[in-house]
Amino acid sequence: MPQQAIQPWTPAEATSDAVAYGALTARLLLPAGDLNDREYRAQWEHARRSGIGGSEVAKILGLNKYQGPRHVYEEKHGRPVPMDAELSEYAEVGLEIEHFIAHLFTKRTGIPAVPTPGMLANIGRPWMRSNVDRYALDPETGAVLAPVELKNRSAYQLADWEDGVPDAPALQVHWNMAVGGWPYGWAVALVGGNTLRFHRIERDEGLIATLIDVCGRWYQRHIVEGFPPPADGLEATKDLLGRLWNVRSTDVIEVPRLKAEKLRKRRAALIEQIEELDAQRTTVENEMRLVCGKSGVAEVAGKKAWSYLQNGTFAKKRFEQMYPEIAAECRTTVEALDMDLIKEKYPTEYEACCARVLRVPKKEL
Repeated sequence: MPQQAIQPWTPAEATSDAVAYGALTARLLLPAGDLNDREYRAQWEHARRSGIGGSEVAKILGLNKYQGPRHVYEEKHGRPVPMDAELSEYAEVGLEIEHFIAHLFTKRTGIPAVPTPGMLANIGRPWMRSNVDRYALDPETGAVLAPVELKNRSAYQLADWEDGVPDAPALQVHWNMAVGGWPYGWAVALVGGNTLRFHRIERDEGLIATLIDVCGRWYQRHIVEGFPPPADGLEATKDLLGRLWNVRSTDVIEVPRLKAEKLRKRRAALIEQIEELDAQRTTVENEMRLVCGKSGVAEVAGKKAWSYLQNGTFAKKRFEQMYPEIAAECRTTVEALDMDLIKEKYPTEYEACCARVLRVPKKEL
């Protein structure tokens, strides 16, 4: 069992070997290396699969909108998880500019941020792993003070970093502290490519104890014992399940009647609730539209309460009917994939890129 009695960290837990690697309660599991090297990459992935790392904590807790518990489960069991090309590129860029982000952090704070020795494993709980981006050093003595987590973020996330740290990176910093025993950590983000935000996060023993307990139980159940995690409501999980298996239309699975009826009834009840709530929302929104009348903006004491302007989706067909001459003048020809041709000549490739759709017949079983 990975769980052990959870005790607050004290300096007495530190060992000389651990301190030598800049951590107080962790040992070096795998020295740092070149992830582009195939042999080292295989070693790194093997070490990563046999424990829980900081970037996986938010996923396990369902607080990462891009990946969830099922993604972690599949990766830990050595099954490749498809990743959106845009997200993959974003992560790649983030890795490439880590040195620049660390340089900006040092320039702004005067705190040296240096590369770490490699992957760490907690001494008391070896399943707890950490790949710290940088170590923050004491400017005078050069001693390791704290872990530094570096992030590359979109400009749309600037507000999330103004007054604090978003949940996922905050949990990652706490996990680093849990693994290595540090009293605090840094979360640093380059937002929109030109704005640096950094926050010092103090160690929270209660939160760390909860993370160790929850992640330890999850690791034991789903990784050690191998039971798949239950379904969750993340869109990311929906996308993963749609691409996880190669499906043939001739494959059929027999489902127990009670299970099938239970799932269908729950789904039908939820759809009914959604439709009712949608109708209620439309009623409220129509009242807001009536209040506006011919005005585009509704205000309260000079502050905008809501707006009702013609700035929504462009009605292409209506425009063509109302202004045929202008439509003819502004019509252009664009290159497009011939979907019918692809489906006819390359049916396997066509099917591989089709979304997997869940359809439930309305007729009772």
